[in-house]
Amino acid sequence: MKKIALLAAMGVASFSAVHAQDAGGFRIGVKVGGTYSNISGDNVGQITGANYSTDLGDYKLGYNAGVGASIPLTSDGFLSFAPELLYNRKGYEIKSKQTGGFSNPNITSVEDEQQRVLHYLDVPLLARINAGGLFFELGPQVSYLFGSKNKQQTTIKYSDGTKDKTESNGGFRDYTGISRDEAYKSDLAQFDISGVAGVGYMTEGGISLGLRYARGFNSLIDTKNQDNEPKAFNNAFTLQLGYLIPTR
Repeated sequence: MKKIALLAAMGVASFSAVHAQDAGGFRIGVKVGGTYSNISGDNVGQITGANYSTDLGDYKLGYNAGVGASIPLTSDGFLSFAPELLYNRKGYEIKSKQTGGFSNPNITSVEDEQQRVLHYLDVPLLARINAGGLFFELGPQVSYLFGSKNKQQTTIKYSDGTKDKTESNGGFRDYTGISRDEAYKSDLAQFDISGVAGVGYMTEGGISLGLRYARGFNSLIDTKNQDNEPKAFNNAFTLQLGYLIPTR
């Protein structure tokens, strides 16, 4: 809770400073990019089940897009406030491979890939330091989970080089062990508050490229206000290409 309060205070302070100062140079524009995400925590297995890896190489690839602004807080443009509204496709995936024990001798391997896609609206409220074209970002992010979907793909490979691939959007089990349909999301917390840090470069014309990391502070497992809440948190790297247009 202390971390959440600190991040919320940073956001309020940044927003208040915007109203207190108007140095000109306001920019607004669009952003689009890739998202590389997973979930982690002491109780993450209650959402993912077995065979889940939190290694960086096993993160899930998604994408993000939205609008953003840059509001200068100092006359030299060194410090600015950067609010955004983004759609962000996060989630996690589980991969497994079996290479033996088949009743059919022609089968060489069976690969299984499961994904849970989490559809978020993210609102980063970031303080930005501009050092020439280079910039650094830090601040809180509020996120709303408006959808979830489960996907599964199984690939069977044979000794003659052929393979069979099947896809399904079957159900999954929530943290209580109850089977749900593929779009069910009420086992997950609807809101998240994250800490965000990033670095990037923006040209004088407003074209930018930035890399961020966001770490959730609210547990993704929604226990309906029960005691001893299990811990599982969002982690996401985002690489964004942006274009911010000066308004004057």
